[in-house]
Amino acid sequence: MTPTEVLDEFRSAGALLEGHFVLSSGLHSPVFLQKMFVFQDPTRTERVCKALAAKIREAYGEVDYVVSPAVGGIVPGYETARHLGCKAIFVERENGEFVLRRGFVIPEGARVVMVEDIVTTGLSSRECLAALREHPGKILGAACLIDRSGGKADLGTPLVSLVQLDIPAYAPDQLPPELAALPAVKPGSRNLKT
Repeated sequence: MTPTEVLDEFRSAGALLEGHFVLSSGLHSPVFLQKMFVFQDPTRTERVCKALAAKIREAYGEVDYVVSPAVGGIVPGYETARHLGCKAIFVERENGEFVLRRGFVIPEGARVVMVEDIVTTGLSSRECLAALREHPGKILGAACLIDRSGGKADLGTPLVSLVQLDIPAYAPDQLPPELAALPAVKPGSRNLKT
């Protein structure tokens, strides 16, 4: 699947939004990728995650576990793992930090890939990877559907993506006038109450 085909999936799902958005990172952007509009369609989700699984296999070889950060990474993590023929688990926040819960374990020697939906600054990915380093197993790298950092997000491990975009994101006090003139919407999940 080419980057254009992946973006067409987002466009067709109505998931490529323009306006003024506050991202989970706290940065502001004129573009938001509402991946849940893609994930509500199992057929569309299967297409993009099957393509991501192929890219993961090409980059990292065989995988035993896909681990994703909750909430946004659970669906693509599960579907990508299905195409890799491996287990899918996820980390969740406990006392503000990502941890494996629900009895999930990563056995000694297991080959692990962290799968995300969208990477912007890489904060959630780095937090997820830090949680994984507390467990046995070998972290092969990370993968995401869309890297909107333009390849600039440093996860401390290799990152493969289906699409790499360089979408502008601004600190709240550095908004361009045309963005500041629009009402801000915060559609992300990072600060959901538990």
